[in-house]
Amino acid sequence: MKIVSEEHKQVLGLKLPTDPRWVNMTQISVEDILTDHAYCEQKAALTCISLIQTYSECIEMVRELSPVVTEEWGHFRAVLAELDKRNLPLGIQRKDLYVNELKKFEEKPGGRKERLAERLIMFALIEARSCERFRLLSLYVEDDALKQFYHKFMVAEAGHYRLMIDLATLYSTKEKVEKRWQEYLDYEAEVMKNLEVRSDRIH
Repeated sequence: MKIVSEEHKQVLGLKLPTDPRWVNMTQISVEDILTDHAYCEQKAALTCISLIQTYSECIEMVRELSPVVTEEWGHFRAVLAELDKRNLPLGIQRKDLYVNELKKFEEKPGGRKERLAERLIMFALIEARSCERFRLLSLYVEDDALKQFYHKFMVAEAGHYRLMIDLATLYSTKEKVEKRWQEYLDYEAEVMKNLEVRSDRIH
């Protein structure tokens, strides 16, 4: 079953673009941004595993997310390989303040499928913001090799974002998902306004 449909190939819809200073700042320490990226990919794989374990009865989701687990772990390994190629160590994991703020907005509706849809919408937003950040790196970072490196991640994150939205719609309704998506976009814009611009963070 192919969940990603033409109907849901929407634009990212982010209400607030990344501060343009961010790309310049990330070039100060490639080690820091690659380290944070590696952990983001690791957490993405673990998130998919958690969804599969928690909602194992949702067969369509299990089938669609199973290959994403493999893909995200492959991304983690790719970032590690990039660090190795540059003779850089994998640094320490840092708190993801962006994701922590999004979790504060998460609702916990009564039904299991409604709760699943809520989580999928939140994860779709994380993927959408990652896609936007990777696009900026693929366009404006000075290192040509990193431009190509991040273009591939941009494409992958766009696909994951659309998949999460489509899965949320599968377990809820189009109207509810679109309404909640817009609420998340509005909230996320405020989060972005208030977060410090950091050179060592993907988010």
